[in-house]
Amino acid sequence: MKRSWNLGIVAAAVLCAWVSAPAQAELHIGVVNYSKLLQESPQAKVVQEALRGEFAGKQRDLTAQQTALKAKQEKLEKDGATMTAEQRTKTEKELRDGNREYSQKVSDFQEEANSRQNEELSRLQSALIAEVQTYALAQKFDLVLADGVIFAAPSLDITAAVLASLQAHAAAPATSPATAPAAAPKPATPPGK
Repeated sequence: MKRSWNLGIVAAAVLCAWVSAPAQAELHIGVVNYSKLLQESPQAKVVQEALRGEFAGKQRDLTAQQTALKAKQEKLEKDGATMTAEQRTKTEKELRDGNREYSQKVSDFQEEANSRQNEELSRLQSALIAEVQTYALAQKFDLVLADGVIFAAPSLDITAAVLASLQAHAAAPATSPATAPAAAPKPATPPGK
């Protein structure tokens, strides 16, 4: 309800500005499908690949640890009846400790991966917004809308043009601000350091 109210206010403001200024040139409005920019821009793909590469080793380690724990559990189930009470107790304790350690590593991995993803996503969003603003200024748009648009005529959609601009910047030297965050991901700095 609040979102439609805010959208109504924006629409009314745009309409009032357009109606109250008949002497001015026609209002130039564009719409950007921001989700499409996040999914299809070369900069987004670079960030995704960089994060995938950054965490591939830890993911492999977790998979190997999980496989080892599963093998140990299967061995216990298979050979448990023939083990001495001491062997069985020792193996069960190793499994409990291993599962606890594995769960903690998975939790730490997910937390670190989410933190890095959010950090890179923030940088990417800033670069995409800057690119939309640059394009809008160069093309003399008066207003560019993104999220919250219920309907826009296809003639207003500038997403493809902005994507083309992003691709052109991705093909340019690595000093482009849109590609800089993904080119050399920095490790997250713990708070207080």
